[in-house]
Amino acid sequence: MEKEIQELILQARNAREKAYAPYSKFKVGAALLTGTGKIYNGGNVENSSYGLSICAERVAILKAVSAGELKLKLMVIYTDTEELTSPCGACRQVLSEFNPKLEVILVNKKGEMKALNLEKLLPEPFGFKKDDHD
Repeated sequence: MEKEIQELILQARNAREKAYAPYSKFKVGAALLTGTGKIYNGGNVENSSYGLSICAERVAILKAVSAGELKLKLMVIYTDTEELTSPCGACRQVLSEFNPKLEVILVNKKGEMKALNLEKLLPEPFGFKKDDHD
């Protein structure tokens, strides 16, 4: 698992470099490991109409889901900051749609890491039972 985590960190850092954040200057990278072992990454993409911006975590998950990957295993979120940065509420909710027990690892520029379970980050997510809307 350590090798997978190191690869995810590298992918998240690379995605951060490609992020589009001309307004906030706050670039974030995320890398997502799926149940099939594939990795999808993404950087945040801002828009001058701030509400239309999309976070790195959602970019990565949307890439995975659009490729047919619905089983999420692990996500790494990388920021080039002194502090560890956790995902926003919208990202937490989107992630919980696919794996409410997803492991999330936060990484900063100092190489500090913190592993959290999505259940801790979003203890009571909004949702319907899958059978209710299939």
